[in-house]
Amino acid sequence: MSNDELRFNVEEELFWEPRVDNEAIAVATDDGDVILRGTVGSFREKREATAAAKRVYGVTHVDNELGVRILSDHKRDDADLRGAVLQALMLDAVVPSSIDASVEDGMVTLTGMAPFNYQRAEAEFVAGNVPGVIGLEDEVELTIDGPSPADVRHSIKKAFKRDASLDADALSIDTFDGTVTLSGHVESWVEHDAAVNAAWAAPGVRAVDDQIVVDY
Repeated sequence: MSNDELRFNVEEELFWEPRVDNEAIAVATDDGDVILRGTVGSFREKREATAAAKRVYGVTHVDNELGVRILSDHKRDDADLRGAVLQALMLDAVVPSSIDASVEDGMVTLTGMAPFNYQRAEAEFVAGNVPGVIGLEDEVELTIDGPSPADVRHSIKKAFKRDASLDADALSIDTFDGTVTLSGHVESWVEHDAAVNAAWAAPGVRAVDDQIVVDY
């Protein structure tokens, strides 16, 4: 697929995504790499643009350089925004109360501890959807007491084999001190995300080093 064809397909997908203002986004492509530039009205819209681009066949990497500019009528001071983020986190039963948030110039930083990665990911998702947020840093640490590296590797390998969308034999798993390194080749972003999510779900995983190549 040529760069022009890929750019056209990404632009079409952005047009098709109702949560994104496609006219505010410029798309550049280079041998499977996609660069998104422009300014959007919310952090959530920025995230949705990345997700839309990844859905396009032929995309191997997305570099999201979109800026977020909140309209004057929707701007919030940092104290008000922090209160809204904390309220959203508190109302989500998945997010542990040990996660805190600070705000500076619209940029939210999540801190604290969580027993599991899915709780940390939920906090990041919820905070990023609060109106007025322009960016997010996730500094939440995991407090998992994990099994041995061999047990972690075995658990992930079994999860790969259970997933019909994954070719388990095409992926390699290495573990060290709670960090899982994934490598190999997959044929779509759906397969890529399934592998990464499966690794994060394994007991004892504190970090995932994603070296998987999306190879069409």
